[in-house]
Amino acid sequence: MPSHRLDPIDRKILAELQADGRMTNVELARRVGISAPPCLRRVRTLEEQGFIRGYHAEVDPRELGFEVQVFAMVGLQSQAEADLRAFEDRCRGWSLVRECHMLNGEVDFILKCVAPDLSTFQSFLTGSLLTSPNVGSVKTSLVIRGAKDEPGVPFDILEARLGDPA
Repeated sequence: MPSHRLDPIDRKILAELQADGRMTNVELARRVGISAPPCLRRVRTLEEQGFIRGYHAEVDPRELGFEVQVFAMVGLQSQAEADLRAFEDRCRGWSLVRECHMLNGEVDFILKCVAPDLSTFQSFLTGSLLTSPNVGSVKTSLVIRGAKDEPGVPFDILEARLGDPA
């Protein structure tokens, strides 16, 4: 369902939940200016329609001992749809791969990987990724530091585009 079918209240609900998915329904209703029962119905509808895919805790990888973050740019030998899907399936099975995105241009996929240390990532790289069927090339970049890591979408841009006040 395209976002233009959402009314301003639905978009406010999504923006509030994106910022804090743990708030109570009563607090959410207060923030968006409706009573609790219709707010809960709207949230359930947004979940059923796929606008809300889940609720997650944001954990700090470094606090848990994952000191290494690497972006791996992967080039495949074949870009046939079956081969692309096979690679995506393999990525879903690798726990160090936290994100996998197919790209256009020189690189077929970019993978965001986390590991507790460089030797763990190197073992994954040489033992799994580089030896995976259809992988033709891999270039890696070690993250030195992150300047921004913002999940979700910018609701202020959406509201401005649609002409509705946030």
